[in-house]
Amino acid sequence: MPELPEVETVVRTLGGLVVGKQIERVSVLLPRIIRTPDDVEEFKSQLAGQTVHAIKRRAKFIQFFLDQDVLISHLRMEGRYGLYQAEEPVEKHTHVIFYFTDGTELRYRDVRQFGTMDVYPLGMETTTGPLSKLGVEPLDESFTADVLRRLLKDRPTKIKPLLLNQECIVGLGNIYVDESLFKARIHPERPAGKLTKKQVDLLHESIVATLSEAVDQGGSSIKSYVNGQGEMGMFQQSLMVYGRKDEPCVNCGTEIVRFVVGGRGTHICPVCQKK
Repeated sequence: MPELPEVETVVRTLGGLVVGKQIERVSVLLPRIIRTPDDVEEFKSQLAGQTVHAIKRRAKFIQFFLDQDVLISHLRMEGRYGLYQAEEPVEKHTHVIFYFTDGTELRYRDVRQFGTMDVYPLGMETTTGPLSKLGVEPLDESFTADVLRRLLKDRPTKIKPLLLNQECIVGLGNIYVDESLFKARIHPERPAGKLTKKQVDLLHESIVATLSEAVDQGGSSIKSYVNGQGEMGMFQQSLMVYGRKDEPCVNCGTEIVRFVVGGRGTHICPVCQKK
């Protein structure tokens, strides 16, 4: 958390807030957030004077496209951005501040301190660093049922861990994998390569529908997630299995159960998703 829908919501929100603004200077209060370059002073001087031209998402990463570089940010568990006026007090756990020439400030706050930032020259952001080994985008038109079928073919891996593998399909986290598998009526421990054509078609449909609906509702605010304007997502009100242990299944009334698959807490209906 946050997963694809939450990051997409943050990107869309930030785009309307900071695109077109010029960075005057940067303050780094927690150096370990910065991974590339490995010199924090170089990071700060490299970004100073550049303008934000676009903000995009790749998997769960936020990309800030500048004049000469791309800033790649990963929120990890609880990272968040907010745009502030200079006179507003700086909140605790604020680790990086981008000061714009118009007097506003983009502040990165991260209670858990797991977030990361990397800067690469334009054109090199996809060939090196964290974006270089990512899989297909599930909301891209190129992600078809046939593509999913090829990804799963002959794979003995359980379907849930495979869907969580970012080198296979990007952006799918625990919440949306559980929801997609429930809609497709597939048990999370079923070997990926054993799914029938009909099951793969239904899984593809479920993944796209689940993520699209979640994006439309601004993501899920399960813990502390808010978008760039401090607003909560609303998709958590539509969850069918995730976080609903012991509650009745919306389809058959059977109690939802929780167990662990691949080290991740997993929610299913034991009747609708027979092993």
